[in-house]
Amino acid sequence: MIRATSLLLCLTLAACTQFPELDGTVAPDLKDADFPKLVPLEPLLIASAPVVANPVQTTQSLDGRIAALRARAADLQQRDVIDADTERKLEAARN
Repeated sequence: MIRATSLLLCLTLAACTQFPELDGTVAPDLKDADFPKLVPLEPLLIASAPVVANPVQTTQSLDGRIAALRARAADLQQRDVIDADTERKLEAARN
């Protein structure tokens, strides 16, 4: 019963929504324009596929980037988030 009442309330509220004015939103020169020509999707996907010249070189490059990011993450985990001066100001404001 509660679910039905909640659903009815939501539907009632949705019925009160103001819809935007859509008349005149299309430019007059586009009003009678033809629809764009539909083309098959496969040639577009093939044309946009990245070409990998050498998979071994790509793997080595990615492995290097992964190692660099892991080293950077380890360095960031070792650092203090707040410097000593800011920490003193926070402590003074807290007391």
